[in-house]
Order: sequence, then structure tokens, then C-alpha cells
Amino acid sequence: MTEQRPATTRTSLEVDAFLADLKVHKESSVSGRLIFALDATASRKETWDMACQLQGDMFQTVAGIGGLSVQLVYYRDHSECRSSKWVTDPNHLASLMTRIDCRAGYTQIGKVLSHAKRETNLLKVAALVFVGDACEEEEDELIPLAHDLGQLGLPVFMFQEGDTARVKYVFRAIAKASNGAHCRFDQGSAKQLGELLKAVAVFATGGVAALEKHKDVAAVKLLGQLKR
Repeated sequence: MTEQRPATTRTSLEVDAFLADLKVHKESSVSGRLIFALDATASRKETWDMACQLQGDMFQTVAGIGGLSVQLVYYRDHSECRSSKWVTDPNHLASLMTRIDCRAGYTQIGKVLSHAKRETNLLKVAALVFVGDACEEEEDELIPLAHDLGQLGLPVFMFQEGDTARVKYVFRAIAKASNGAHCRFDQGSAKQLGELLKAVAVFATGGVAALEKHKDVAAVKLLGQLKR
């Protein structure tokens, strides 16, 4: 890892809403570059192995399609926020994930958003996926950054572990400001989260055309939303 520039009914309804939100991007051009960002602080230790498995499944799904370049970003401790090189090999990405261990620290979502802004200013990024369970930063600092990403055509897809009210509020606001989407998950909805992650990755690779060629359940659901 190298440091670069500074399942419940309720859950099912939220998944449907998440898929519906994706339809706003159906006309946008897709570059095939996706940033996959993770909260690696101590509170996520119990579900980290699940995240590694889902991440591996997501990239294996799109490996056969080609054209997807992914950068892994994570933060932990009090000030550590790192990003990998852009890679296309799903096995390499899985290996990077397994070498990360969760450590106590504060959230650094602002750094993730700022990093994404720098990257897409250098070369267009199709989507930013963030997976986390907390937010200790002020929304007044995060929303403007998310709005900037929206202006650049970079939607943020906020995957929230758990159901903390303030976290939900901020994550939804970030998604809305960037023209992205928000979805809550827990250990019981891991399968749904995996399907959504794979659908977003396929979408980032080739938009609607790629989804039409992909037979994953989430892709089929997504196409249903896009064609309404």
C-alpha cells in the first residue's frame, strides 16, 4: 500500500431506493475508474472480513468485462489516510485488502472526498464508493466537498453499516449533494450489499450497456429502475 497525494424489510426498501437513485446517472459518460474507500477504524473490525469478501466478489464479477480501474482508499488511526495505485487486477485488490488491519481512530471522510476531487481533476473518475459506520466530522465541512464532486460529475455512493441517525443524515446529504445514493446495511444484509457493490462496479465500467450484458440479480433490478 503506498500513500499518494495529499436483511430486513426496511433494508430491502432502502436497497430499492438506492437502485432508484442510480437512474439519474444513466446518461452520463463512464470512464471506468472507480474509487473504493473504506473506514478502517476499530469499530469496523468485526465486519472487516465480510467487507474483504464482498470487495473481492465485486471485482471478480467485472474482471471479465474489462475496462475497470480501481483505487483503494482507507483511513484509520488519528491521521492515517492512504490510497493505493490504480489497479485492474482483482486478485491484487483482494491482496491489498487483506493486508489492512483496523485500528482505533477518528473518521476522515473529508480527506476521502478531497482526494477524490484531486483524482478526478487529473483524470475522470466514474464513481466513488464509500463504506463506513460513523461520522465524527461536521456536515458543514463535508457537504460542500460532496457538492464539488457532483459538479465534476463524480457521484458518491455511501454505504452505511448500522443505523445511527446522525450518520444516516450526513451520508444521505453527501450522496444527495454529489448526485449519488445512500444505502444502509448490516451483517444480515451482506448479500444485498454485495449485489449492489457489483452493480455499481459494472455500471462504472460501461453504464447501462454493461448492465444489460450482465445477468447478476442486482443488475437486473437496476435495469428495471433505469428503464422506468
